[in-house]
Amino acid sequence: MSWRRLAHGEAVLLAAVCVLLAAGGFVRWLAGPFPADIVWAVAAGVALVPAVTWVVADLRAGRWGADVLAVLALGGTIAVGEYLAGAIIAVMVATGQLLDKAAARRAGRDLSALLARAPHEAHVRRGERVDLVPVDDVVAGDRVVVLPGGVVPVDGLLCGAGLFDESALTGEAAPVDRLAGDAVRSGVVNAGSAVELAASATAEGSTYAGVIRLAEQAAADSAPVTRLADRIAVWFLPAALLIAAAAWIGTGNPERAVAVLVTATPCPLLLAVPVAITGGMSRMSRAGVVVKGGAALELLGRATTLAMDKTGTVTGGQPQVTDVVCAPEVAPERVLADAAAVEQYSPHVMAGAVLRAARRAGVEPASAVAVSEEPGWGARGRVGGREVTVGRLESGRELPDWARGAARRGRLDLASVIWVETDGRLVAAMLVRDPVRTDAARTLRRLREAGLRHILLLTGDHVDNAVEVAALLGLDEVCADASPADKIERVRSGREDGVTVMVGDGVNDAPALAAADVGIALGSRGSTAAVQAADAVIVDDRIDRLADAVEISRRSRRLAVASAGIGTGLSLVAMAAAATGFLVPVAGALVQEAIDVAVILNSLRSLRGPLRLRHRRPDVLLHRFAREHELLLPARSAVRQAADALAEGAGPEADAAVRRAYRLLVDRLLPHEAAEETQLYPALTDILGGPEGTVTMSRGHAEIERLVRRLGRHLTETPIQPDQVDDLRATLYGLDAVLTLHFAQEEEAYFTLTSGGAPQP
Repeated sequence: MSWRRLAHGEAVLLAAVCVLLAAGGFVRWLAGPFPADIVWAVAAGVALVPAVTWVVADLRAGRWGADVLAVLALGGTIAVGEYLAGAIIAVMVATGQLLDKAAARRAGRDLSALLARAPHEAHVRRGERVDLVPVDDVVAGDRVVVLPGGVVPVDGLLCGAGLFDESALTGEAAPVDRLAGDAVRSGVVNAGSAVELAASATAEGSTYAGVIRLAEQAAADSAPVTRLADRIAVWFLPAALLIAAAAWIGTGNPERAVAVLVTATPCPLLLAVPVAITGGMSRMSRAGVVVKGGAALELLGRATTLAMDKTGTVTGGQPQVTDVVCAPEVAPERVLADAAAVEQYSPHVMAGAVLRAARRAGVEPASAVAVSEEPGWGARGRVGGREVTVGRLESGRELPDWARGAARRGRLDLASVIWVETDGRLVAAMLVRDPVRTDAARTLRRLREAGLRHILLLTGDHVDNAVEVAALLGLDEVCADASPADKIERVRSGREDGVTVMVGDGVNDAPALAAADVGIALGSRGSTAAVQAADAVIVDDRIDRLADAVEISRRSRRLAVASAGIGTGLSLVAMAAAATGFLVPVAGALVQEAIDVAVILNSLRSLRGPLRLRHRRPDVLLHRFAREHELLLPARSAVRQAADALAEGAGPEADAAVRRAYRLLVDRLLPHEAAEETQLYPALTDILGGPEGTVTMSRGHAEIERLVRRLGRHLTETPIQPDQVDDLRATLYGLDAVLTLHFAQEEEAYFTLTSGGAPQP
């Protein structure tokens, strides 16, 4: 029934008129029956007029369906003099229309909020003054000032630390701390003091504008899964007419036929389905995923195959320095300070990795002069009177032993190597990789639990890197070195086996996103092409939103189908009761009204998740310890460096390296582990269902402490003796392995529980 043709105000007016007439007729019935029938007949006529216009419009468009039943039920009650039943049906039609509109308005509230919050003006610094200008006048490079409580108007890079409410984009309420140099997306709210940022895009090209465009599409798009209702109506209408005709012919009583038609009014079928789908779209919006229409949500709810890009989707998309291998007698902090001094002037992606590594280690870049860059090779400059070069090495260059070991580690770890030279001497090698997201493994487990049978990695990256990532995450298939054409072909072949979803963020992913049944783009760093080609967009940089979207879409579709099926089944039972005389028209109308309300309320459950015990997550603690993991990278690196330093046997350099590692472990790492045991793990007990959830991690802490104590006993000898070297190296390498595994387990198991996810480096 196309009741959505009425605007919300018109639906309110129709419902009010029908309810007042029905109630007025009841009042007149108490005073005397004659006026009551007239008032009830008028109520039925008021609802009949728009219903007839809907049927005529559908027939002209070549459609027919359950609208006919509403017309027959209303007309039949008037024809046989069942005016009270007609008035009840009129109220049912009008209130059903109002329920539909109210549900749609409630479900679309989050999308409308995005449109209402769009900033129209921005404060731009012009020299010493700050001007208020139209947001469309802001260009990349402008210094934009965001006042407390203000909405960030354009994407940009922070000039200082700030606190932001990102709930409009992510759906999460907890404010997020951002540091100087961090990217901030338009649409988030400044929850702290005034901040300044350097615009990196215009308002039209910023994140929030893209989300608004998607929201407008979503708000304007009706739920195509309503076609399910039309398909059911094709057999439901003839069945209702046959049952009504049989009741009339079998009994000779036309009231039986009217009673059947009254109970056959298919409101649950045509209201419950769009309410469930629209509610699911609203829920996905609050979960940080904007879907362009109900068709995408319905298909996502039936997905069986998932294809994922690697770089920027499964991995973080930003290279990170995973280790700093130094020449003997060279401290990693000095290397990072010198390298960052030179790289802070470079726009190269690897320069960003060096700067982030220095920031994690708490190292301030030194001052550099005469900085220059040679494309493809690296950058150089003078730092403290020394010539510092950061970048590649020419092929065939003779390397010292420690450098050959570093190069070999780079090959084994599938990492790039950034070399640092001082006055022509190699002093360090920085190993750089694009790590797998900490929330990727948890997300994939949730996707499999939701029903996805086949998950493949579809990437243009090299085979070795792709296989390594796929093996780490337990994916079913790897398609590496894939061109955009290869990706399209693989996605299309996947569609033959079931509904296929493609997730990506780059320009080269756009064709595959468009070719998939459902394309999902990561909007925070995704290309404009990817966002435009996708059917849904994850508006922040968290891949676990994908699992949220699949779970919500599956539940919304189940509710839509269940509501339609239950409502239709109950209507058939009521029709049978009416045909056999157990329900008179008035009682049938009341029964049908109860069915309508029940199935609509069931569909509205799609606006919320299933009932479950919700625990307060210790987000502050989780963020704190996740940040400490980053700051402990130098301590972890020192363990491996100390073990490597012992390769040449005992000596002053090796002794100094081992003692430095021990000091870092005792002063920094062990206090961190102790604080986790006494503060973080007890706070996680409720979330994990009891203390057993942290037993494995506690056992890891115990092993780390045991190895550190063993290392300390070694260092009672001064200096280190030759016969200690083998056991020292075994202890240090064992400690390095345990720390690597333990940190990875904590980051995946615990830090992805935070509302904002683990902090990105």
